[in-house]
Amino acid sequence: MFYRELRPQPQAEADFDEFLNSLHRDLTDGRHDPNDVVRDTLYEIYYGAGKFGEGIGRAPSLSNLSPAARAVIHNFDPRNITTEPEHYTDIDSRAYQERKPFIWLWQMYDRSPLGQNAVLGHRFRRMLAPLIFKSVGENFKCWHFVEWSYGYNLSFGDNVVVHRHVLLDDRGGIEIGNNVSISDYANIYSHTHDIHDIHTVYNRTTRIGDGARITYHATVLAGTQVGAHSMVGTGAVATKDVEPYHIKVGIPAKTVKVKENLEEPPDWDNGEELKSVSDR
Repeated sequence: MFYRELRPQPQAEADFDEFLNSLHRDLTDGRHDPNDVVRDTLYEIYYGAGKFGEGIGRAPSLSNLSPAARAVIHNFDPRNITTEPEHYTDIDSRAYQERKPFIWLWQMYDRSPLGQNAVLGHRFRRMLAPLIFKSVGENFKCWHFVEWSYGYNLSFGDNVVVHRHVLLDDRGGIEIGNNVSISDYANIYSHTHDIHDIHTVYNRTTRIGDGARITYHATVLAGTQVGAHSMVGTGAVATKDVEPYHIKVGIPAKTVKVKENLEEPPDWDNGEELKSVSDR
């Protein structure tokens, strides 16, 4: 699916470019602590003022703020944050700490007014993605409020689209191929717990093959191999491997249709209509 090409006004476009370019430089040039950069950037995003403590604009000093306001300022600094994944015993602390400033910037950006702007948001997340994930292919597109566990066990191929409120639990590793679409509120897991002892965790790599589609509110359980060009239907729970070209729906997900193995995509301009699973 191709998206419409939408652009802001020229001055906004120039300012967005300057913002992203300067931010990426400060995060990666080795001359700044990324934690400081994230703290100051979030302050500027949320308050529309200069870097905290420099007296630019209306930025106050901490001593002039109430305890609640000071807590907000401290919350912008990744060094004052603990995230859920940090409590997991199988975490690679070094790998996670390297990514933590970028993860916190992504999450807090999404919750800011700027995060609701898709034109800027896609570019912002694409800029941060290589700093967080194991690998990221070309033309990565991610909407807001996407969550993951560690980041360093998550890889994306080319032309991947991840929609709103998706959970990508990469504790055991998630490998996502090329041309994959993951729809709103989908959940993909790579760890599970022993049925007798909740403290026993099994990490199992989950793979999503090229051209696969994980549709609305679908769930893929740990270790599942989703084959190329397959589809996990709306609300389905894939507990076992999904064969290539198979469309699976239900709980547990079962095959309801096998797509044709087309060498070339249909020519929609010549009147062909896409039939939904409900038309089977």
